[in-house]
Amino acid sequence: MSVTKASPDETSPAATPAAGAPLQWLARAMKPMALALVVPLLLLAFWHIATTNRWTRLIPTPADTAEYMVDFAVGGIYDDAFSGTLLTHLLASMSRVYGGFALAALVALPLGILIGRVATARMVLDPFFQLMRPIPVTAWLPLSMILFGLGARSAFALVFLGAFYPILLNTIFGVKNVDGKLFEAASMLGCRGKAQFYRVVLPAALPSIFTGLRLGLGLAWFVIVVGEMTGVPQGLGAVIMDGRTLSRTELVICGMIVIGVAGFISDRIILAIGNYLLRWSPNHHG
Repeated sequence: MSVTKASPDETSPAATPAAGAPLQWLARAMKPMALALVVPLLLLAFWHIATTNRWTRLIPTPADTAEYMVDFAVGGIYDDAFSGTLLTHLLASMSRVYGGFALAALVALPLGILIGRVATARMVLDPFFQLMRPIPVTAWLPLSMILFGLGARSAFALVFLGAFYPILLNTIFGVKNVDGKLFEAASMLGCRGKAQFYRVVLPAALPSIFTGLRLGLGLAWFVIVVGEMTGVPQGLGAVIMDGRTLSRTELVICGMIVIGVAGFISDRIILAIGNYLLRWSPNHHG
């Protein structure tokens, strides 16, 4: 029987996919980013068309806004009171957002676990929090100024309130709705009593807890503009309010963009931590 040998210049079938593997990996990695840019690019195109065609004379063009953003970040173009001050205002807002969020998590997590696990605590505390929860943060603004005075403490308190309820409610939901079969399975494996809290309740409630943390941090950035209406000299909310007072629309838009980007990055950090801690869960997909 004769055996036909492949010519040396013929490419084996197995070699072709290997050669294209880096390109396939790059395409898979870039696809989510490309899809995420579709809506922002469409909005940017609409903004450009609307402003260049004079559909409105009150909104600056994207190019003018980008130029002012550069000046806001590093200065050297307009040299006004806001030139080169972005980092100062961003750090001031970050300290209030992350400080208020951290305190809200520190209070809401144990309270949520207590209310979710102990029926008596739920009957005593849950009606009170359900009564207080619908009150908007803006309604607390005058009272916070009376209690804490003008300045950063009022902003901190409002951020705390904004972040508190999403964390609390999602923690209660996650702890209260742990599947009873998990307790039965744990008991059969010798895990009983207080050990079930650490081995069953907390792992099962983590997805809801991280959902609450994401919502709470997002609302903290949302509330910072209201919080910094209380007379603080520095902060992105203060910049937006100054822009409104001075009819500087480009300044308002720049402040909004920075808050959006900072909030997005914060959310990605919480999401990455959650994905890492929940990597064992087959039902968690980020």
